[in-house]
Amino acid sequence: MIEYFAHETAVIDNDCSIGKDTKIWHFSHIMSNCVIGEQCNIGQNVVVSPEVVLGKNVKVQNNVSIYTGVICEDDVFLGPSMVFTNVINPRSAIKRKNEYQQTLVKKGASIGANATIICGNTIGEYALIGAGAVVTKEVLPFALVVGNPSKQIGWVSEYGHRLEFNKNGIAICKESNETYQLKNNTIIKL
Repeated sequence: MIEYFAHETAVIDNDCSIGKDTKIWHFSHIMSNCVIGEQCNIGQNVVVSPEVVLGKNVKVQNNVSIYTGVICEDDVFLGPSMVFTNVINPRSAIKRKNEYQQTLVKKGASIGANATIICGNTIGEYALIGAGAVVTKEVLPFALVVGNPSKQIGWVSEYGHRLEFNKNGIAICKESNETYQLKNNTIIKL
């Protein structure tokens, strides 16, 4: 029994695992041997390549290609038309499928519209990648990164609000009222 929704124009290959209450929208292609968790939303014109893993409650906006080697943990947000890569030096005439690199997007991270994530990097928990950023290196948990190449300009809470730390290294999220501490370039939720 199928426990997910797929629009009639979606193409779903054999040997996919798709979780309960997931929605797959217009013109999207879910390729073989990928794993999509429960309660995901796969927007219009999305491709999920073989062996991709998406955790629970991953939101994929329109026009995103998620290539082999990408793993997204629970509660990840992938903004419209953002891009993953999976080979460092692609060439049309040279087959490099055995060189795909892993890209890991940790729990709760958000990647903005039109951002590019160069393969082989990890995006830390609850990090926020600004629209149009080009990520060329690891991103720390709770980091706010923008630009090309991206650079960290601050820290955000689990709710995605910029954290302003006092002289004792303490900040409070303006929405959740949760408290965070900045210590040795690491965020600790108190």
